[in-house]
Amino acid sequence: MFNLSERDPTMKIAISILFVLCSVSAHAATPADLLAGYRTEAAQQTPGFQPSAQRGAEFYARRLGNSAKMPSCSSCHTESPTQAGRHVVTDKSIKPLAPTANVERFTDPAKVEKWFKRNCTEVVGRECSSAEKADFLAHLTGAR
Repeated sequence: MFNLSERDPTMKIAISILFVLCSVSAHAATPADLLAGYRTEAAQQTPGFQPSAQRGAEFYARRLGNSAKMPSCSSCHTESPTQAGRHVVTDKSIKPLAPTANVERFTDPAKVEKWFKRNCTEVVGRECSSAEKADFLAHLTGAR
């Protein structure tokens, strides 16, 4: 094979790139993968749990009252998650939330958790449960 201790910078660079590519693809997911994971977590807490797109839609639109400026998910993400939104505090543009309108959504588990934690804390006033995340994703993906 080859010896990494040899001073072949081309080989070291190639192996480094290969390692990074493998690491990135190992973290890639689909919205369905994430939904399945949240469903499993929620079912461990509540046996028989099944995600509900209807509960997810209600959660998305519900005025939660934790923040006057951001009372609901739709405050920034609009009534339709397939449309671009705008953050009500920073005025930054937000790409559509629904994976059908933005294929990058819900493909990186670390980003998904980061944004669930941040947005749930700001809008709901606490971290969201696995059941709420599953319902939310069921709504955004049209899962039944």
